[in-house]
Amino acid sequence: MDQDPTLRTLLGRRDLHLSLVGAETALPQGALDRPLRWVHNSDLTDPTPFLVDELALLTTGTQFVDGDARGTDAYVRRLVDRGVVALGFGTDVHRSGIPGELASACAREALPLFEVPYGTPFLAVARAHAEAIAAQAYARRTWALETQRALSVAALRPRGLESTLTELSRRLSSPVAMYDAAGQLVHEHPAGSASGDVEEAAGDLLARGGSANRVVEGPSGAHTLLTVGRAGHLRGVISIGTGSLDPETRAVVTSVIAMAGLSLEQSEQLARSRRRLHRQLLSSLLTDDPALARRVLGALPPAPVVVAIAAGEREGAVAEWWERRRGDGAPAVFLADSEDGTVLCLSAAEAGVLDDLSAQVGVAVGVSAPEEYAGFSRAHAQALTALRRAGSGIARYADTAESSVLAAFATDEARLIAESRLAPLRRHDARDHAELERSLRVWLEHDTRLEPASAALGVHRHTLRTRIAQAAAILGTDLGSFPARAELWAALRTAGD
Repeated sequence: MDQDPTLRTLLGRRDLHLSLVGAETALPQGALDRPLRWVHNSDLTDPTPFLVDELALLTTGTQFVDGDARGTDAYVRRLVDRGVVALGFGTDVHRSGIPGELASACAREALPLFEVPYGTPFLAVARAHAEAIAAQAYARRTWALETQRALSVAALRPRGLESTLTELSRRLSSPVAMYDAAGQLVHEHPAGSASGDVEEAAGDLLARGGSANRVVEGPSGAHTLLTVGRAGHLRGVISIGTGSLDPETRAVVTSVIAMAGLSLEQSEQLARSRRRLHRQLLSSLLTDDPALARRVLGALPPAPVVVAIAAGEREGAVAEWWERRRGDGAPAVFLADSEDGTVLCLSAAEAGVLDDLSAQVGVAVGVSAPEEYAGFSRAHAQALTALRRAGSGIARYADTAESSVLAAFATDEARLIAESRLAPLRRHDARDHAELERSLRVWLEHDTRLEPASAALGVHRHTLRTRIAQAAAILGTDLGSFPARAELWAALRTAGD
């Protein structure tokens, strides 16, 4: 964005032939780069009642008395206290050169002093600055129009709101983030620019429930937070990585806030309509006939499929979680609300993603065995049965069914056989303080998949592979075959701890 005209801008006008008295290094850092609101001239002994802040004052020096250093010091101090940015002295009008007392006083008070040569009228200096202000104002209006146009184009792209916020960040050269009505980060640009202090402030604004904006100062710098939506029905908060917004920027941001509110309102209405439609399609699928759902949706996840039911306090976040993953190659899913919880239908080959869903969203998930669409109602009943036995986390119907069979055969004789089968492994674990038995159990619980099992154990997959091979050697069995794994699983479930 264009900067406001400054003293440096004015001194840089070659046609005015202005020159700074003394070295810039003798002044405080940024003294020449403060915004310069106006240029005024006066030879009054005390012009401060007629001045405004951030002004450059021009004088020919008729008010100064030769040798009156005290009066000159008091004059300069009054200017500094009033917020004058700089003092320009017109030479060779009433005085030849700049009085030494004035130069010394300005140096002591760190007030920039510059010479206006005889050939440069004060009016030319004021007019040059006025032209700079006009040019800057025109540039800002032009920037605002071009930015509004770019944001309108961005809004027409797929995921229009996210595209608009990204474009706003680029135009402002500042980080922009958006938090949803629950205070969760849903978009940021650049990636990784959002900070915890801003998220906490956004959550506080949302908890208050009123339309507001706030400037937050924290470790990540200053941020302006603006609520989206009407009071009592906030849709979220937009954060902009700057503590000040000029009128043009504020107008642009206001239009984005309005656009975001409209977009979120429309998205919510569309989501409500989609939820109603999907509930009706779920009723159709429960008749074991996918024809209607395919005609309406165009396609369903490829069979065989698993049906999952998610329930819990954060059940409403399931759809949002899946929506965020949609652009990251998430598998196709049919999702519908029901009295039992959020129902998901996805290809059996992609069912592993349900572990992430349960862990990250914090919901209980019951998962059916793989079925064709002709057995959808059976899969739904299996998922509901698994969910009721889950308590928390994820539960698969195949595991609960197996547990029921094993429980029926868990006699004292079977338990004794199982403990005898596992005895060499347990002796090894006790002697070497190892965890081979636990590693086997977790590996089998994760369908013999190394990645999720090693993550659950907190070890590298190569470490887990070594443990499995070592356990197989101790037990004298080949765990590469399903019968051997099934027998081991039965022994682990039947033996006492």
